[in-house]
Amino acid sequence: MTQVRVAKTELLQFATSCFEKAGARADIAKTMAQSLLWGDLLGFNTHGMRRLPYNVKQLQTGAASGSGEVTVLNSRAAVETWDANALPGLYVAPLAVEKACEMAIHAGTGTVVVRRCEHVASLAAYLQIATDKGLLVNLMAATPAQSSVAPAGGVSRVFSPNPYAIGVPTSADPMLLDMSFSVTAAGKVRQAYDRGELLPWPAIVSASGEITNNPKVYIEDGGALLPLGGGDLGYKGYGLCLQSELWTLGLSGYGRADAINDGEQNTLFVQVIDPEAFAGKAAFERVVDDLLQRCKNAEPIDKNQPVRIPGSGALAKLKEQAERGVLLDELTWPRLQHCAEKLGVELPATLGL
Repeated sequence: MTQVRVAKTELLQFATSCFEKAGARADIAKTMAQSLLWGDLLGFNTHGMRRLPYNVKQLQTGAASGSGEVTVLNSRAAVETWDANALPGLYVAPLAVEKACEMAIHAGTGTVVVRRCEHVASLAAYLQIATDKGLLVNLMAATPAQSSVAPAGGVSRVFSPNPYAIGVPTSADPMLLDMSFSVTAAGKVRQAYDRGELLPWPAIVSASGEITNNPKVYIEDGGALLPLGGGDLGYKGYGLCLQSELWTLGLSGYGRADAINDGEQNTLFVQVIDPEAFAGKAAFERVVDDLLQRCKNAEPIDKNQPVRIPGSGALAKLKEQAERGVLLDELTWPRLQHCAEKLGVELPATLGL
């Protein structure tokens, strides 16, 4: 199966129709589709349209709610805590960022912590909601019912991979960073396994303590992902995993003991900051622009690979795919075809590569 391209507007309409057929309210369906589309546009294809069949199934089985609203559990001038009541994370996450932006514009900062939303997919998809307003944003997510990452020095699965993302406005393109606190994301391990490939680096520890790049050890044999830093420096990622779960599970008051049967439901930490409330937007951008330019001017190890700013590759893919169509790989397109057939939704037309 080869790759295909699909116009972003047609792909958005297709995904929206699929979610509506699966039982989602119209506004929820459209926001879900937009979130997956942004994942693909930015190049995070493991967390883009490839997840559409999963989200459809969650709606159809009732694991995710296609209607209803979040419950505000606690609210202050610049803080809110939500229970998402199993609403899709693809819908709830952008709402939480918008709310945090609203609070930040009035109070200088805004924080929303969410528990019990279905999987949020790519955190990068939500960063430009804030940066387009000239605001900084910091996102963290955890999956309290799932364990896949070992603490440093251990082989047992304790943490979820716990993605982390930040968006920083500049006088030009924003800086966008999306990473996990494990050596690699579980989705990347699954992708390598499905393709019969080894990972490009050691990212897994076996039950006997052997460090390997073989995804089979994780998928089939009960191994665990290594925290960021790997076998030698994993104490750094271990500490960040702890921070992520304390900031999400701890502040939401909904931990691993509470979420045993919650599947892939996420807890989410969203914090937005308005630089105007500190030294001012102009001063902030001056410092940011200078720092990023110093990074780009740094002497590269390889003359053919200059130092890049986080997110520059994703933004280049965004521009290219907005013009030429969204690239769907050999793992994604067949899943969309199968989903379309089951739901009775017309597939979007494909474009030339």
